[in-house]
Amino acid sequence: MTASWRVKGRYFEACNCDAICPCRMVRGVPGGRSTEGECYGVLCWAVDEGRAEGADLGGRRAAMIFRYDDDEPASPWSFVLHVDDDALEPQRDALVRVLTGALGGETVLRQPWVRKPSTLLGVRSSRIEFSGGRHDRHVRVGSGIEVEASEIVDAANVRCIVPGYDQPGVELRAHVNRVDDEPFGWSIAGKCAFAARFDYFG
Repeated sequence: MTASWRVKGRYFEACNCDAICPCRMVRGVPGGRSTEGECYGVLCWAVDEGRAEGADLGGRRAAMIFRYDDDEPASPWSFVLHVDDDALEPQRDALVRVLTGALGGETVLRQPWVRKPSTLLGVRSSRIEFSGGRHDRHVRVGSGIEVEASEIVDAANVRCIVPGYDQPGVELRAHVNRVDDEPFGWSIAGKCAFAARFDYFG
């Protein structure tokens, strides 16, 4: 069966949980409740190649700023989605539809902001810089968001639902996690981060 859309590339995230993040699957064992009960962070995608809804998405980037509370009924997500400001309107719209689950796809439909109640607070066009290798990552979104991690916590046994449990990744510790992006704001360090590949299709 041929996929009607597919995007793949590099994934990076950081939040306020302790490393190794309780959300991860470690040595095949699923995770659970977030460290603090309330979780907030940044999820980032750099598409290396792919197409959706007729748009070439190679080179496009996106970042999600989010918050949820495990003690709220159904732990609903609130999030802002940024797409790089070089994206043309059809590219931006297609990438937003991929990441919000509008185009389906088994991996995307498992994402917590798709399967749980959620509120998309806005889609913003921002300059997004995404760099690094397998064991380090640096992301800057506009002037108000920066995440950087290079300290390895576990490079062999950790997987995350967002890139997909089939994608092996590296658990890191972020030394920068700074967000000033209405309505979100924080500056923390020494908490978890994660880097992996992703491959979404539907």
